[in-house]
Amino acid sequence: MEWTGFLRTFGLFFATAIAELLGCYLPLLWLTGKASIWLLLPAALSLVMFVWLLTLHPTASGRVYATYGAVYIAAALGWLWLVDGVQPSWSDVLGAGLALCGAVVIVMGQRAA
Repeated sequence: MEWTGFLRTFGLFFATAIAELLGCYLPLLWLTGKASIWLLLPAALSLVMFVWLLTLHPTASGRVYATYGAVYIAAALGWLWLVDGVQPSWSDVLGAGLALCGAVVIVMGQRAA
């Protein structure tokens, strides 16, 4: 896999993670009384987008989910920092880095397949 394909793949996974995080965060705001019930509509649309984005990968679903999981970990920690205002600890960063290394191995290993 060339670098542009590699970056496109991880960009797609990142967009997928943001769609999932947003789709889960908006109902949380409503449930905790911090926002209107109308946020459930964009939340539902975000979750539909999340599912659709997962279908755009041309490889076996189990491999897609495994790789996506690593990107989701990193995106969730970014969300923790940017949205929740909690700085990730060194162990958070290390864990996300290890997960992303595993995702790279999975994605790059498909080059020969």
